[in-house]
Amino acid sequence: MTRFSTPSEAPLEPGIAVRLSPLVRRVLCPNPSVMTGPGTNSYVVGSGELAVVDPGPDLPAHIEILAGLGPVRWILCTHTHPDHAPGAARLAALTGAEVLAFSDRAGLECDRHLTDGDVLAGEDFTLRAIHTPGHASDHLCYLVEEESLLLAGDHVMGGSTVVITPPDGDMVDYLNAVERLRRWEPPLAAVAPAHGHLIDDPGTYLTYYIEHRAERERQVVDALNAAGPEGADTASLVAAIYVDVPAALHPVARYCVWAHLRKLTAEGRAQGVDVDDIDTHWVAGARASAEG
Repeated sequence: MTRFSTPSEAPLEPGIAVRLSPLVRRVLCPNPSVMTGPGTNSYVVGSGELAVVDPGPDLPAHIEILAGLGPVRWILCTHTHPDHAPGAARLAALTGAEVLAFSDRAGLECDRHLTDGDVLAGEDFTLRAIHTPGHASDHLCYLVEEESLLLAGDHVMGGSTVVITPPDGDMVDYLNAVERLRRWEPPLAAVAPAHGHLIDDPGTYLTYYIEHRAERERQVVDALNAAGPEGADTASLVAAIYVDVPAALHPVARYCVWAHLRKLTAEGRAQGVDVDDIDTHWVAGARASAEG
């Protein structure tokens, strides 16, 4: 059985290659923010030829640390958001490694594209790509099969939930992908997120994610019903729902409420003037009103 480092054994300190398992090291990028937490975790897989997952933003000092850890054969991006993929070009230039991701987007240029089920076989590891849309339509997780360790990108985060930003982000896709991982066989042994600490109880954590989203959906339905026939916009709904969240984070919360509303609209439980506009006006649908 693989022994994984605990959070206390592997503090989140930028610029240090911390071994999480026999096959995986983590290097924290120094890009902390409200959205990235302590920063983006880059993962280095293997002990001979290496694979680097999520090189992060194009920060030369961080990229040079990754390049110096050994011969890098592959650079894999979980998705093309700016805190995950822009460093790929610099790392490829330094190492000659092949860049792989689901698609070319947001300035990322791949040598090869990966899709669900694709496998990379290193000297001492096997990485399986798992398409997990929801946070982003092009999102991939990578499973280190020898250790049942999931390199989860932004599909799962340590200590927080994930922002879903329509229209590229989709709540239905996200929940389906989380449920797929929760039922993965053999069960995941650990999850290494792009932000936060190693998660060593994936089943419990993923169940919480699903339950949290269900509870948030109930809150959205209740707030929409409370708004009555006049309805409400997303800003008003966030103010009613996120009463325990600092107001500075409400603009981010609007995206998740919007994602829930789009899901409810598809189910006939809400109605929006323009579901593709975050600022549109929403009213409860027939089923939502009945449930309220």
